[in-house]
Parts: sequence; C-alpha cells; structure tokens
Amino acid sequence: MPLLQTAGHPAASVTDSTATRYGVAVLGAWAAEFVTYPFDLTKTRLQVQSEVATAKHGFKLENHGMVKTAMGIAKQEGVLKLWSGLLPMFQRHAMYSGCRLIFYEHFREHLKDENGKMSLAAASLGGVGAGALAQFIASPTDLVKVQMQTEGRRLLQGKPARFANCRQVYSMLYKESGVLGFWRGAVPNVQRAALVNMGDLAAYDCTKQLLVQELGMPDNLIVHIAAASAAGLVAAIVGTPADVLKTRLMNQPVGPDGRGQIYRGMIDCLQQSIRNEGLMSLYKGFLPLWMRLGPWALINWIAFENIMLAIGGRTF
Repeated sequence: MPLLQTAGHPAASVTDSTATRYGVAVLGAWAAEFVTYPFDLTKTRLQVQSEVATAKHGFKLENHGMVKTAMGIAKQEGVLKLWSGLLPMFQRHAMYSGCRLIFYEHFREHLKDENGKMSLAAASLGGVGAGALAQFIASPTDLVKVQMQTEGRRLLQGKPARFANCRQVYSMLYKESGVLGFWRGAVPNVQRAALVNMGDLAAYDCTKQLLVQELGMPDNLIVHIAAASAAGLVAAIVGTPADVLKTRLMNQPVGPDGRGQIYRGMIDCLQQSIRNEGLMSLYKGFLPLWMRLGPWALINWIAFENIMLAIGGRTF
C-alpha cells in the first residue's frame, strides 16, 4: 500500500510532469477540503457575528463560541449547510492549490543552495510568493465562497435571499461591481494566503528537510505527519489576522457604485476592528481555523505524497 512506502521505493514509473504534480496537488486539496470544510464555515461565521461595524447597518450583534455556532447552523439551517459554499471552494483549489505548489517548487529550484538545501528565510520567501500569486488568481472563487457561507446568517436575521446557487452568486457579484468586483477583498486575501503559505509550505518543507536530511529519517508517513502538523499550526498563527480582515471585507454589503458600505479598505477594516472590538478581534475564529488547517494540512500532504509514491513520482 502507498501509505507504507517510502520515497526510495516507488510503486510504478510515471512522467513526473508539471501537469501531473498540479493535478495531484488539486486532488489532495479536494480531499482535505471536503473533510474539514465545516470548520471553515464556522470560522467565517465567528469572524462576522460580533462585527460591531455591521450593527450600524441593521445587523444583529451575536457572540457565540465555536461549538454553539456550529450547532446553531446545523439546528437552524440544517446539517448540510455546514458545507455551504463547498463548490466554489473546490473551484478555488482547482486553481489555487495546483498553482501554489508549482510556483513554490519553481522558487525552490532557484533559492536552494549548492547542497540542494533551503534556508528557513528562503523557504519563507518562496511560500510568500507562491501563496500570493496563487491566491490572486483564485480570489474570485473565495469571494463567492464567503458570500455563500454568510447567506444563512443573513436569512436568519430577516434579510431577503439573494441567490439559490453558486452560478447566481457569480451573476450577482458581476451585476454589482463588474469584473473588477470579483477581486473585492483581494489585498487582505492575498496577504492572508502569503502568510498561510509561509507557514504551510515553508514549515512543511523545512520540517521535512530537517527530519530527512539532518536526522536521517526515511521519507515516509511518520515524516509526513510530523511536517504537516507543524505546517498547520504555523499557518493558523500567522494567517488568522489577515483571514479576519479578508472575511469582513468580502462579506460587507456594497453600494450602487460597487464600493463597500462599511469599510473603505483593509486599513479601515483593521482600525475599526481594533477600535471597536480590541486587538484580539483579529484572532476571532482562530480555534476553528487551527482545527481546520491542522487536519487540512495533514490530509492534503499525506494525500499528495502518497499519490505521488503510488504513481512513481517525486514527493514534495
């Protein structure tokens, strides 16, 4: 079985092309996304439920914890609503996860030293660049996902339904703001992805490099689990503040001019959040984000590494 193999004993031979690695990265991300998605939806609801600025626009203030929020969604909206917005998330990873892996591996080829090793600083730089570029490409799908994730809350607060499916969200956003409107919230979104990938890609790569090259451990499941665990924790710590700002900017209503009605931009959102709710408001949703990114990294990396082993390709 692939899970019992190491990189030194591939199961078969295959052309280790960019397209193959791209496709396997997407498959790994889809597997991780399906399992951990309810944590992402819960995290998004937590980030907007006590958003003081929205109270000025008729939204009811709430202050529930992670478990109560998740149970409330399941009870009031139905269990399947915990996967609301999953389709645009799959669409996102069809672009984002494949691109970030290919970009990072390209950067790694140019940043490694003569011994084939990457320093922590170089890996962090590669992760930042890969995450930022991949997220900019995939940002419209993230906007659609956030709109679908927060729609159930709007309905419970007596707001009229705006759409029934993913396609209608794309249409609504285009009518509101045009093509450029799909990149609303792109700046904090790109910043978040840069930070998360500085944690995920760099932490995974450096941890695996330490265990395999420095400690002499085989490139197997144990190493993948250890590296993925480190990646998920670091990604959650460095990425949560930007994730909060991204969610709030994407969730705010827009006026006839296509501009947000609550925040003028990322800096204004940051200032209002800290002024109204305190510095720790930037870590709203940290627990479900960590509970999502930890298992997400674990499933994603184990899936990627073992699919590559099964088809005889290179591991990460």
